[in-house]
Order: sequence, then structure tokens, then C-alpha cells
Amino acid sequence: MLSHTSSKRWSIDYVGFNFCNLLAVSGETTVRAVHSGKYTSLVGQERNMQSIFVRNGSETPEPVKAQVTGSLPSWLQGTLLRNGPGLFSVGSSEFNHWFDGMSLIHSFTFSNGEVTYRSKFLKSNTYNRNTEGNRIVVSEFGTLIYPDPCENIFSRAFTHLCNAIPDFTDNNLINIIRYGRDYYASSEINYINQIDPATLETVSRINYRNYITLDLATSHPHYDDEGNTYNMGTTIMGLGRPKYVIFKVPAYASDKEHKKPALRKVQQICSIPFRSTLFPSYFHSFGMTDNYFVFVEQPFKLDVVKLATAYFRGVCWSKCLIFDKDDVTFFHIINRKTGKANSTRFYGDALVVFHHINAYEANDHVVFDLISYKDSSLYDMFYIHNLKQETSSFIQSNRNFCLPVCQRFVLPLNIHKESPRGTNLVTLMDTTAQAVIQEDGSVYCQPDTLFEGLELPAINYNFNSKKYRYFYGSRMELSPLLLNKIAKFDIVTRKHIEWKEENCYSSEPVFVASPGGVEEDDGIILSSVISADPNTSPFMLVLDAKTLEEIARASIPTSVHIDLHGLFIPATV
Repeated sequence: MLSHTSSKRWSIDYVGFNFCNLLAVSGETTVRAVHSGKYTSLVGQERNMQSIFVRNGSETPEPVKAQVTGSLPSWLQGTLLRNGPGLFSVGSSEFNHWFDGMSLIHSFTFSNGEVTYRSKFLKSNTYNRNTEGNRIVVSEFGTLIYPDPCENIFSRAFTHLCNAIPDFTDNNLINIIRYGRDYYASSEINYINQIDPATLETVSRINYRNYITLDLATSHPHYDDEGNTYNMGTTIMGLGRPKYVIFKVPAYASDKEHKKPALRKVQQICSIPFRSTLFPSYFHSFGMTDNYFVFVEQPFKLDVVKLATAYFRGVCWSKCLIFDKDDVTFFHIINRKTGKANSTRFYGDALVVFHHINAYEANDHVVFDLISYKDSSLYDMFYIHNLKQETSSFIQSNRNFCLPVCQRFVLPLNIHKESPRGTNLVTLMDTTAQAVIQEDGSVYCQPDTLFEGLELPAINYNFNSKKYRYFYGSRMELSPLLLNKIAKFDIVTRKHIEWKEENCYSSEPVFVASPGGVEEDDGIILSSVISADPNTSPFMLVLDAKTLEEIARASIPTSVHIDLHGLFIPATV
């Protein structure tokens, strides 16, 4: 039986990130921590952290049995699929950005108290071309590739011509999503790759453009109680004006043999015109309530002209994203049944958002929670040359990094022409969020700050689009790479608890509800954990979702790479 360092659960009263009191539940000692943009004892313990991120991962194509300590719930039956970058060099060529790495898909299967692990690289067209050429031949988000100088002039000319019209990689490294009964590796491009969730084999590549006019699509769709999938994308090229598109893939879209793409049944729900034709907003996710979609049109934008000319100017796609700090953020509310947008112009200060937490309706208000940043510097921190720094140098060079802030926005739905100007229209008593009507009838929205320093949020998905109390996530304190804690936040009490283990880095927490659970937090949290200590095996962590106390872990007897997002698939009875 493998030994492991004892972990502690911390109970913390949230009073702002700059000053907080930490009370160790397992002892009487109270430790006061002050954050002032400096780093302290973390540095010495985590000098090798960056090597965890940028090392090349390896496949474990056949299932290996994990060693379980503790006791897994008997009802935990199913597979957790995870996705993320896992290969950062091919031959002698290296990617420039962490989000360029080749997709490595992981599966953790829970069956009758046992856990098995396997992993395989996504065999996308991009992966196959790169490995066949023994070098990077397809451009990625932060890596621009030119033709091999050894090719003849006709081949080079053809490659240059093809790059005149941007066609994206199909390296789907961000998430695993479901359309119908089929599962796909996805990123934010027009391609997705169907996978077999049991074997992790790559089945086929699907192009959104063959079924709906989309050039980009999110990797964070929503699922309703009937099993329908809702997603959102961007149309830049095609007939008509450029626009954002929200679409639905019905639960019944898959055929029995899983040979016909579920997207053949896709239904467009609505479209939203860009506010600026050549500068569409970037978005990574969106919100959904029982009756509405919530789209945040942020001033973090894609410069279409730069994108179209990037190849000839020697600029990678990441340099085509711009943040306009002097612009405003628009909030769109779209009726799920009619596809019509609310006519009120809701807006707020400039922000950058990647992840929505949840959204719901309450007394003629739409409430939505998200994680915001003051600027777009997060992407720049993930360039490989930054990640290869020692932790101390990394934190010092990124000391001005703005921490993520969990915020609540509240948009009143019943706004009348006679509503008194200059007044706050939010009447909910459990929030300080404001929505102040202006002289021109627009509504200026200011958020209620819930919590600071948390990313990769998770909820009990049975409460998605409904009023809820708890969310979970990875704590992000001095750096976006120091994800060494899992937190649970109580929206009602504004307090949180944490799980932590020294030298360990946890992936995005995944909530799995217990069958027949009554309370919102009846269930467990799953998280893949890796360690900077070579003597500690990677492990699947299982926490009680109420207390964040460890109830089991499954140590994996092979290497596991850090990942991004994933999906739990319950076993069929």
C-alpha cells in the first residue's frame, strides 16, 4: 500500500484576498496569511512545478489497475474522461504555447470498487501529419508554421496559397462534449473529433461547417434534463452578416450504430449580430437558465483582418486577440423558446471571462455567476518560455497578474419606459449586484463579488440553470499554475473550505451526485492529482462533496499528465 502525506481541510471565512484568517480544522493553530504580491514558502517547495506542465506526456493505451486506499462509494460506477495538452514537441520542433500541445485523452473507470486508467493521444489529422513528418507541420494558437524548405517550390507555393484562407487545426485539446449519444474531443474551432469513450480510439473528424454555418464553437455546451445539447459559436465567413449562433443537438440525434454524425440533426435557435463586424467577441462559455441563454459580449475580441492576414505577416493566431480596456461589456438575454433577444441594452465595465459558473431566474431577474479578469494577460502567461522558468522567477515576472474573481450579475427583466432613471432595479435581497437604468433606457450593471482566486468551476449539474448554493473549483492564488487546492464556496454564508496536499496539483474538480441525494452537495468530488515529488504517484482523488474530506484515492502506476476539462459518463445499467 502506497503511503501518502496527510492532507488537511481548512475552514476559511472570506473577508477578501489581501487578508484572510486560516483556521486548521485538525488543530488549534491559527495562521494569518497576508498576500501582497510577493511569494513566500511556496517557492522553495515548488521549483520543479513547471516541468509538470511542459514535459511530453506518454500514452497508456491498455487499462492499468490503480491501487485504491480508503473506500469508494458502491454507487460510483462510470468513466471520467479528461482532455488536455500532452505533447509539446515533435522531433526537434517545439510548440510555443501550452494550449498548442497535442491532445492527450485520459479515462478513469470506476467499477465495483476498483479504478482503471488509460490514456491515448487524439489521433487527429493534425497529430497524424505532425508525427508522420516528425516535426510540427500544422500551425496552432501560438505557433506559426511555414512550409518545409526542403519541399519543392510547387509544394511550398500550394501551402502558402492554402494559408491565405485560415483553416484551423483539428487538435481538439480542451474538453470532452456529448452530442446525442456520441462523445467528441473539442476545442474552439470548426472541427471536433469523435472518440470511443471505452477505448479512447479516435473515430472520425467532424466539421461543423458541413451541418451549420460556424467557424468557431465553444467547448462548454449545456445539457438539459432530456439530454439535449445546447452550444454556441461564431460565424465569420458565409452568407449574410457575421453573427453569433446558438444551436441545439437533440438527445435522439445519434443513430444506433453511431455511424452518422449527431450534428446532422442540429437546429439553429437564434443568431446575434456582432456589435462590430470586424471585431467579434471571443467567448469560451455562456450561461443558460430554464428560459434564457446568457451571452457576455466582452471587449476581448478577435481582429478578423489580422486573422486573415496573419500568415503573411508572420503572426500566430494568439496575436489576433485584443482586449479593449476602454470598451464596455454587453450582456445579452435570449429567450430559449422564441430565440428573441431581450430589447434592453444591458452593459457593464470591461472584463474578460472564460468560465461561467451557473445561471438561474429569480423573481423576474436573471442571475448569472461567472469568473472574470481585469485584462487578458492570462493567455500570455502560458507561453512555453514562461512556463520553463523556475517558480520564483515565474511569479516575479508575472507579479502584476490579475487574479480571477467570481462575480454575480443580476439583470431585471421587467423594465418599463417609466422606470425612474438613476435607480437600482435589482430587488433581490440576497445580493449587492446592481442594475441602474440610465437616461437613454440602457441598464448599467455592477456585480456582486463572491470570491477571489478560484478557477475551473464545477457545480452539481442537477442544479444547472437553477438556483443553487455551492460551487467548487481550483484555488488560484499567487499564479494560475499554483492549482494546489480544491475549494468549495457557500454562496449563502460566503465562506469556503479547502482540500490541499503538499507538492500536489489538482485538476478541475468534477461533481458526481449520489443517487437519490436530497441535498445539493450530496455526492463526491473527483480530481486527477499529480505531484512534483517523484516519489508520489499520480492519483485520482475522491472527496466528500459536503466536507471536502478525502474518502479515497486511487494511485496510478504510470505517468499521468495534467489536463484541462472533462466529463463523467455514468455506467449504463
